[in-house]
Amino acid sequence: MKRSSLADAPCPIARGYNAIGDWWSLLVVTHVVLLGRGRFSQIQDELGIAKNILSSRLRKLVDEGILEREAVAEGGNRQVYVATEKGRELYKVLVPLMQWGQTYFFEADDCPRELVDRSTGLAVAEVSIRSADGRELTLDDLRVLMHDGADSSA
Repeated sequence: MKRSSLADAPCPIARGYNAIGDWWSLLVVTHVVLLGRGRFSQIQDELGIAKNILSSRLRKLVDEGILEREAVAEGGNRQVYVATEKGRELYKVLVPLMQWGQTYFFEADDCPRELVDRSTGLAVAEVSIRSADGRELTLDDLRVLMHDGADSSA
């Protein structure tokens, strides 16, 4: 069953998901953006993903402008995948998802990965949603305004 495109959906989450595609793609992006892995073989080995699936996901991520291919050495055939600015901005999605996963799917101090500040080595604080004036917001504080005049709670 072929999935229909969400590229023109009125929902920004649907459009973003359409660009990413599926969970394999999100894991590939995580490896490139957060872990700095760019070699095909390294991504494949670490994820345990089939070559044809990884090739397909990388091609889509390049087509969407999330990743790009970069030559390893001048004149060589070897390439690595690097995040574009669009791809690098996905850290704003990946970090909260990582923190959520650590909270709900690992016992305390049992997660094999920790996100730290590169300059200090200190753990990164949990991501929070803030209003324009700096107040921390909860889900109950949010609502989505629909530009067609209707509004909806988050």
